[in-house]
Amino acid sequence: MSNYRYQSEGGGGVRGYSGIEVRDMHPRMMHPHHFTFVSTCVKYMIFMLNFIFWLFGGLLLGIGIYAFKDKWEEANGGVRLETIYDVVLNISLVMIITGIVIFVVSFAGCLGALRENTCLLKFYSMCLLLFFLMEMAIAIVCFIFPQLMNTFLEKEFTETIIHSYRDDPDLQNFVDFAQQEFKCCGLSNAGYQDWSKNEYFNCSSPSVERCGVPYSCCINATDISSGLVNIMCGYGVQEHTVVAASKRIWTSGCIEIVRVWAERNLYVIAGIALGIALIQLLVIYLAKTLEGQIELQKSRWAA
Repeated sequence: MSNYRYQSEGGGGVRGYSGIEVRDMHPRMMHPHHFTFVSTCVKYMIFMLNFIFWLFGGLLLGIGIYAFKDKWEEANGGVRLETIYDVVLNISLVMIITGIVIFVVSFAGCLGALRENTCLLKFYSMCLLLFFLMEMAIAIVCFIFPQLMNTFLEKEFTETIIHSYRDDPDLQNFVDFAQQEFKCCGLSNAGYQDWSKNEYFNCSSPSVERCGVPYSCCINATDISSGLVNIMCGYGVQEHTVVAASKRIWTSGCIEIVRVWAERNLYVIAGIALGIALIQLLVIYLAKTLEGQIELQKSRWAA
């Protein structure tokens, strides 16, 4: 912008233009044509993180579908899904559901970051926030009310797991792994006597396993010399007292053993949980930052 005025002075004075010229006072405020508010680092960091989880979700989904299909064929279509507990205790189905959730949410994060789509980014950040709040709620209940959680698990899951032990191969393998890893037998405070609720291990059963427990309860289930597992090592132990049975099997319930283990490793578990929470908060922050940058870029284009 310029403003000039022609001036003349009498008596042979100097003639000419005088005035002021106003140019752009803020050249740095004018962005180049190729400038963008969207940070490439933030954008591709979100994309790569979600791409890894997207692959993991797809892998988990594929394994779950394969396991469920195999179970369905073995049971001739007789997989029971009558209650929520049947779903929760069906490991292959849990893998499918978890895989779908991870696959969809991470795909929204990938596509939202790559295509700079604010709707997908909002959906992604809201899902992460929901997961974070759920995890925090579960952690608070477990750390502040451990006995309440212990009672809930014993009441709601003991009979269902014990009854379904032989009916679901995946659940059976999981229970055997837990009993061997934590050196326990059964779930509740009744310990190894929980297995009397199973139709195969009940003392009134015509099965050869009556009054017994699974081999995973045994202290020495594997023969050292031959390396073979003695699946009959727990037969008849329900007829023995706790003192006598403790010479052959682990007698304490797994829920109580896991609770004690968690209390002993409280700082480690809390540190891992805190690390996961901080990572989730960081990703939520990055997503919201990218969302704000995209909105700012759109407003610049609209101006």
